[in-house]
Amino acid sequence: MMNLAIFASGRGSNFKVIYSQIISGKINANISCLITNNKTAAILKFAQANNINIYIQDFDKDITNEDKILKILKYHQIDLIVLAGFMKLVPHKIVESFDRKIINIHPSLLPLFGGKGYFGTNVHRKVIESGVKFTGATVHFVDENYDQGQIIAQDIISISQEDTIDTIAKKVLKIEHVLLPKVLKEICDDKLVWTNQKPWLSQ
Repeated sequence: MMNLAIFASGRGSNFKVIYSQIISGKINANISCLITNNKTAAILKFAQANNINIYIQDFDKDITNEDKILKILKYHQIDLIVLAGFMKLVPHKIVESFDRKIINIHPSLLPLFGGKGYFGTNVHRKVIESGVKFTGATVHFVDENYDQGQIIAQDIISISQEDTIDTIAKKVLKIEHVLLPKVLKEICDDKLVWTNQKPWLSQ
């Protein structure tokens, strides 16, 4: 069974889906702790109600206490870090210590509409402005740059002329709630395969 650390900054809807699938036995893992940069994040109430260890840490570039965060992760014997609506860049030491052991869900088809500043409704606004006819969600490994780690899996939705930022956001979130748990289950079941140094889900 894998020990997970969830990094989240907001509502934590993906966190809740993961937790639900773990409790139901669909994902062979345990959420050992929640780490957040936001002391008012809505997800904190959910974590408290379910007796999940909570750590509020400052991830600002100039004052990040990377060693302290690493100690937390090592104390809980974390096998995998899952970013679920986490709005900060993961510090260098953590990325280095957890190579290929940090995954993120992003609300677009990377490499399109990714990078610094591309989060939440900002992504969907740019999608509409661009005129693309499809968008989606991407689960990828995390490296030292925003949204540039190797892509693990993607899912796609079509865009109609009636779509708005809000309707696209709802449709993308719906597929996120399927895609992230699917990838997580594959990783926890040791079914993620590497071909030509690229990650693939088992068929």
